[in-house]
Amino acid sequence: METLNFLIAGFGVALAPYNLMFALIGAFLGTLIGALPGLGPANGVAILIPLAFTLGLPPETALIMLTSVYAGAMYGGRISSILLNIPGDEPAMMTCLDGYPMAQKGKAAEALAISAVASFVGSLLGTIGLIMLAPLLAKFALTFGPAEYFALFALAFATLGGITGKNPVKTIMAAAIGLIIATVGIDSTGTQRYTFGVLELYEGIDFIIAIVGLFAISELLFFIEDHAKGLKQAVTVNKLQISWREIVAILPTSLRGGAMGFVAGVLPGAGASLGSFISYTLEKKIVGAKGDFGEGDPRGVAAPEAGNNGASSGALVPMLTLGVPGSGTTAVLLALLISLNITPRPLMFTQNADVVWGVIAALLVANFLLLILNIPLVGIFVKLLSVPQTYLLPIVTMVAFVGIYSISNSAFDLYFMIAFGVAGYLFRKLDIPLVPVILGLLLGPAMEQNLRHALELSDGSWATLVGTPLAIGLWLFAAVGLLLPYVLGPLLRRRMRRPDPG
Repeated sequence: METLNFLIAGFGVALAPYNLMFALIGAFLGTLIGALPGLGPANGVAILIPLAFTLGLPPETALIMLTSVYAGAMYGGRISSILLNIPGDEPAMMTCLDGYPMAQKGKAAEALAISAVASFVGSLLGTIGLIMLAPLLAKFALTFGPAEYFALFALAFATLGGITGKNPVKTIMAAAIGLIIATVGIDSTGTQRYTFGVLELYEGIDFIIAIVGLFAISELLFFIEDHAKGLKQAVTVNKLQISWREIVAILPTSLRGGAMGFVAGVLPGAGASLGSFISYTLEKKIVGAKGDFGEGDPRGVAAPEAGNNGASSGALVPMLTLGVPGSGTTAVLLALLISLNITPRPLMFTQNADVVWGVIAALLVANFLLLILNIPLVGIFVKLLSVPQTYLLPIVTMVAFVGIYSISNSAFDLYFMIAFGVAGYLFRKLDIPLVPVILGLLLGPAMEQNLRHALELSDGSWATLVGTPLAIGLWLFAAVGLLLPYVLGPLLRRRMRRPDPG
């Protein structure tokens, strides 16, 4: 009953005209960003964070807009997958398998409509799961002490392989770089670390600057490098001719996919890619020889879309309750929360109830807005796919620079942002993932604080870190999470690249 009351109050925040307007703007921009190949939700949210600061939005409004961008980008990734056979982001890879063949058969509009409905069902199911599970997990997390929180942060770093899917050595190295950056400044004892006498470094490095530099500016550098390369010619979008019977036929697929995706999203490090893959694979096993998977089966479009959208909602559960992001995009959202002086912790559901429940309610509202936007306005998004990158480049650059400057009015921050952008560009060239850097920067201070506190309470005994069954369990999960992606990851990626994943 208490949860229902909080949710009703959250709808009061989300449905306020001002917040509703920015939810609509975020949903539209997110769909557009998701449709552009290569950007993805993490880059999209990172690029638009400065816009929220530039506009001076209240915390709940900024979160509502960027959460809507997140949801919209998950919807939008399917557009280029179906029309261009180029996934807008990694989770949309599975949609290419049946979406593009449907488009080649002259059923592009039907594929887009089916994927929109499946995305809606998956996201709606995931949001309902978020409403039910997050408060329970928050109450359980109240039993955590500093040793348990330190083990939880270790678990977050151990599961980075599931988020990035990269070389384990490079992933660990990237996380170490993030942790080193997090130590810059004056620590709790008053000791200067890595400041080199530069006054601007005494307060540490603003993670918003790092995020915009690593994601947005590095993406701009790739735009400059590849500006002469055009996208594949999109197939023609036919007039929508789909019946309610066809929509109803894919609902069981969407429900199964959304449920599997939500479970995958809740697991730290699993993410939307796994949700998309297991949803597609499960549906293929259920349908069996009756389906035409890989040749344009509508269920092959619905399953992965429901899965990745269910996972995107599930990834918010550990982020909001424990402060541990479940995906790259939620790591960026975590940075936004911290920059707004809102620390995701179990008590957040009561101390910042208006914000957290307003965001959850806004996610529900955004799902309906996205369904309304994505079917009648899909032609507009298709047209926008052909906009040359040379026109998009100045706009994105302006938003990033104006937004960062508006935070501190410091030219030093702009230079720092450019430096992070160049570093991000080089990292991506060397296949060093960016998410571990951000996660190290975000979680480093809290991890150090909990380690100090745990050692102080135990008079310096390191045994306190494994002093409770809960801490031991978290360390065991961390060990499994560290090894499992590198055992199953190569097999997963091989099957995702196959035309007919097995």
